[in-house]
Amino acid sequence: MIQHSSSSPTPVIAVFDIGKTNKKIFLFNEDYKIVYERTAHLPEAVDEDGFPCENVNSLTKWVSEEIKLVRAHEHINIKSINVSAYGASFVHLDEQGKPIGHLYNYLKPFPEKLLRSFISHYDQDDSLSLQTSSPQLGNLNSALQLFFLKHEKSSFYNQIKYSLHLSQFISFLLTGKTFTELTSIGCHTMLWDFKRNNYHKWVKQEGIDSKFPELVNSDHVVTSNETKIGIGLHDSSAALIPYLKSFVDPFVLISTGTWCISLNPFNQSELTQKELELDCLQYLSYEGKPVKASRLFAGHEHELMIQKIASHFGVKAEKLHSIEFDQTIAAKLINTSKDFKTENKLGQHPSDFGKRNLSDFKSPVEAYHQLVIDLVRQQIKSTSLILKNIVVKNIFVDGGFSNNSVYMNLLAAGFPEYKIFGASIPQASALGAALIIHRAWNTHDIPNEIIKLRVCKRPDDIEIHPVV
Repeated sequence: MIQHSSSSPTPVIAVFDIGKTNKKIFLFNEDYKIVYERTAHLPEAVDEDGFPCENVNSLTKWVSEEIKLVRAHEHINIKSINVSAYGASFVHLDEQGKPIGHLYNYLKPFPEKLLRSFISHYDQDDSLSLQTSSPQLGNLNSALQLFFLKHEKSSFYNQIKYSLHLSQFISFLLTGKTFTELTSIGCHTMLWDFKRNNYHKWVKQEGIDSKFPELVNSDHVVTSNETKIGIGLHDSSAALIPYLKSFVDPFVLISTGTWCISLNPFNQSELTQKELELDCLQYLSYEGKPVKASRLFAGHEHELMIQKIASHFGVKAEKLHSIEFDQTIAAKLINTSKDFKTENKLGQHPSDFGKRNLSDFKSPVEAYHQLVIDLVRQQIKSTSLILKNIVVKNIFVDGGFSNNSVYMNLLAAGFPEYKIFGASIPQASALGAALIIHRAWNTHDIPNEIIKLRVCKRPDDIEIHPVV
């Protein structure tokens, strides 16, 4: 239901927020209050190998239907539209601008033989990941998707006029204009040379850069039927924008969801090989500046392990989401639980919890506390990677874990020298996509308090250390 309080239509910006699981549309008024939202769960398709992938036809239809629906509402005036979406995902267009092929799932395994060939040609000295600020991540390095198509499916590759990251494809559906955008090209794609501030030389040697349209700034807009339409952003970079617009003092943001991504826009030190091995990387901000980041697949593991705990104890998984922090249970588990030291890696690697015997726990509450302890121990190590080289006093947490009592208390215990804040922000990535083109549609100043913070007090007598 659209919220409306005046006789004249409310000026709004519509933002499509495209996640792998949920597809959402929001309408923000000029004070950046959400006046409308809808969520859809679109069925996946499969690629030629039977691997799940985004259904481009369903997504295209959904975007069209949602725009028609909100435009038909008499109480709103769509002044602008923008997009935030997950990265590492290309939609390919032919000469006629028609989508062709598949939007490959970035979790699909990359062919080992082809990867070895790529490394032998372009990364013999192991410098490529450092130069592109991209750990070796297979299809999560979206450049490798095009390398795969060129060398394994050349007839299809030759049909491609342009390859658009997902955000720019949604914008293309609305404008008919094709662009390449900084935050989408600069997020673990292996496309961008962060020192030279240009496409990496291997991209040009392969001719892959010919598949990309004009590269423009993140705040670029196209006017279509008097509507200012943005070109879209990578969702993690978009989520950082409200904080950069609101705070001057250095901070770190832990944006939690399927991935828990720690972002330090004030740390622009060069990556080290050790950091890369622990899935630390750099993004490009909307201003084209490097943002030191580290990633964990912690939200994904959290959901998988919750199902496992619920099944073992015969309870509903939803109940585990509302468990309150119990200091006595946490202290006991921290002091007595086994520490597995064989493979405590970060990135997509699971925590220690999957190795534990659930029969060792007396209750689902106790098991859940252990799960979060194991995840937070990884989080401490991951976030600590980007806290170096600059004085930071505040750590903000937004997304799902920001409202998790167990997670927030344990995180505060793990960072005793920092202030830990849970951030209440209406859909950070969607809000960031709206704010980036503020001047194009909004006659008001950006409000001073678009983010509400609540401090998380450190629990007494608990020390939790990172994985080793």
